[in-house]
Amino acid sequence: MYTCGPTVYDFITIGNLRSYVTPDILRRYLEYIGYEVRQIKNITDVGHLTADDIAQGDTGEDKIEKKALKEKKTPAEIAEFYENYFHTVEKEMNILPAHYFPRATAHVPQMIRLIKTLIEKGFAYEVNGNVFFDVTKFPEYGKLSGNTLENLKVGARLEEHPDKKNPWDFALWLKAPEKHLLHWDSPWSVGYPGWHIECSAMSTEYLGDTMDIHTGGEDNIFPHHEAEIAQSECATGAKFVNYWVHTRHLLVDGAKMSKSKGNFYTLDNLKKKGYSPMDLRMILLSAHYRSQMNFTWNGLDQAKANLATINNFYTRLLHHETTSDAKLSNMTLENYKKEFEAALDDDLNTPKALAVIFQLISDGNKLLDENLLGNPAEVKKLLETFAKVLGLVLEVAEIPAEVQKLAEERKEARQNKDFAKSDELRDTIDKLGYIVEDIKDNNFIIKKK
Repeated sequence: MYTCGPTVYDFITIGNLRSYVTPDILRRYLEYIGYEVRQIKNITDVGHLTADDIAQGDTGEDKIEKKALKEKKTPAEIAEFYENYFHTVEKEMNILPAHYFPRATAHVPQMIRLIKTLIEKGFAYEVNGNVFFDVTKFPEYGKLSGNTLENLKVGARLEEHPDKKNPWDFALWLKAPEKHLLHWDSPWSVGYPGWHIECSAMSTEYLGDTMDIHTGGEDNIFPHHEAEIAQSECATGAKFVNYWVHTRHLLVDGAKMSKSKGNFYTLDNLKKKGYSPMDLRMILLSAHYRSQMNFTWNGLDQAKANLATINNFYTRLLHHETTSDAKLSNMTLENYKKEFEAALDDDLNTPKALAVIFQLISDGNKLLDENLLGNPAEVKKLLETFAKVLGLVLEVAEIPAEVQKLAEERKEARQNKDFAKSDELRDTIDKLGYIVEDIKDNNFIIKKK
C-alpha cells in the first residue's frame, strides 16, 4: 500500500487527517483478516508548487521554498519541523506508522533515472532544460479521473508553459530559476523534479512496478494520480495500481476549509477546546470515507459522547463481578463479529461497524443492569478487538472520589425516600460532568458525560 503523504510546509489539518485515517483503518482491517501489509507513506519536501489546483500542477512557487523565505529559514529546517509535527499528530491519532517514510529529496537519482527512461521510450521530451511528459503518447490518459484529452478543454484554470508541445503535458523536470534554493544537477539542467514524478519514483522503489493499493485524498485524483499512472505505466509497461482508495473532502460548517474563512482547524485547535484525538477519530469514523463529510462542533460533541459511551461500557466490563446465579446469560458474540466484519467488507463502512459496537453495548448493558452477564471477559475482549481494528484507544472511565461520594449519598437519600435531596444530588453530579443511572436493587452506575 502506498499512501500519498504530506507536503511538509505547514501544520496538517483535520481534513488531512481524514485522508490518513482511511488507509490506517484499511491496513488494520487487512491485517486483522490475515494479510501482511507493507505500507509506504512519502514525505514531499520539494517540487509541490503553489498552484497545484491549476491544470497539471506545475505552476507557481515551491511551497517549501516559499515558506522558508518567509520565515528566513532553510528549506531543510522547514521540512524537518513540519515532518516532525506530522509524525507527532499521527501518533496522537493512533495512526499506525508506515513501514517507511521516503523523502522526495532523498530520491532525486531515482527520479532522474525514471525520466531518462521516459525520454528514451519516446514518452517525454526536453526543451530549454525542462522535461515534459507527452500526454498524447498515452491513449489511456484520463482512465482514473475521466479527464481524457477529449474531455479536457484548454482555457479555464490553465496556464500554458511556453516549452510544452501540448497544453496538458506535465512537467517531469523543471529548470531552476536563478537563486532557487532547491536544485540538483541533471542531464537537462540544474533544476528540480516535478511533483508527480516523485511518487512514481518512490512507490516503485519500495513496492515494485505494480502495487496492490494506492490511497490519497480526492484532490489527488487529478492531476496527481492521473499523471502517476501515465508516467509509471509508460516507463515499466506494467499496470501501476490494482486498487485506488480516495477519501472525499472534509467540509467545516458546510464550507471548504481555509485560513481566510477562519475554519482552518488542526488537532491542536481541537485539543485547546477540550477535545481529544480519539474524539476526532470518532467523528471521522462516523462518515463513510467516500462520502463528503461536514465537520461541526455539535457533531464533535456527539462523537465525544459516543466515545464516552464506549469507555463507560468498557469500564463496567472491567469492574463487573459475576455471581453464581443460575439465570446468568452468556452473550452470543459470533453474530456481532460477523456483522462487524461484513460492515468493513462493505467498502470499509465504518458507520455500520460503529453501529455494531453500539448494539453490543446496548445488549451488554441490559444484562449488566440486571447483574446477569455471564461472560464479561469475552465481551471485553471482543470490544477491544473492534476498537483495535478501528484504531480507537479505550480508556477506563475514572470516577472522582467526590462524585462517587455524592452518588452514595444520593443512594441513601433514595432509600430514605427523600426524593428532593436525591434530585438535588443528581443535579450536583450532573454539573460536575457525570451522569448517575439507577439500576436494579437500588444500585447505580456513574458515567462521564
